[in-house]
Amino acid sequence: MRVIAGTARRLLLKTPAGEATRPTQDRIKETLFNIIQDDIYGCRFLDLFSGSGGIGIEALSRGAAHAVFVDSSKDAQGCIRENLNHTHLADSATVLSSDVFASLPAIEREGPYSIVYMDPPYDTGADERALAMLASSKAINEDSLVILETSLRRETDFASDAGFDIVREKRYKTNKHLFLKRRS
Repeated sequence: MRVIAGTARRLLLKTPAGEATRPTQDRIKETLFNIIQDDIYGCRFLDLFSGSGGIGIEALSRGAAHAVFVDSSKDAQGCIRENLNHTHLADSATVLSSDVFASLPAIEREGPYSIVYMDPPYDTGADERALAMLASSKAINEDSLVILETSLRRETDFASDAGFDIVREKRYKTNKHLFLKRRS
């Protein structure tokens, strides 16, 4: 896995050992950033269920003003910090060392965010819980873009139930990205 574009272009990133983390493939990451490229520069970026931090680091490399990374795994947190140091982007980042759901007060203090990226473990309901949490949170506003990576077969009616409109959907072989805006 590598940084695709920007100031840290071509630098390799570490990933946490084991099966708990599913790093987003470079070609999917490139497609994602092609879609949101006009919204990145100067934005505040929130990377929930961060894993290696590859998505938030890509945003920083492409000009995001600040990124907040949240992952409950100590291995993932260490990996994110190593990757931030390796890419020389640590000064523009905050790594929260706790569970996404327990981090809400700290997340809100750092917000509001222009873009929120979520890649929770599939088939655990964490995606539904996280959207419900964000729906009434000060971490986002009506201009914020929330991007959810989920399994291709996952039904996503819960997004609408939580008060979000799907403004775009991008499908890949095994997963998809939902681009969401909070209903006003």
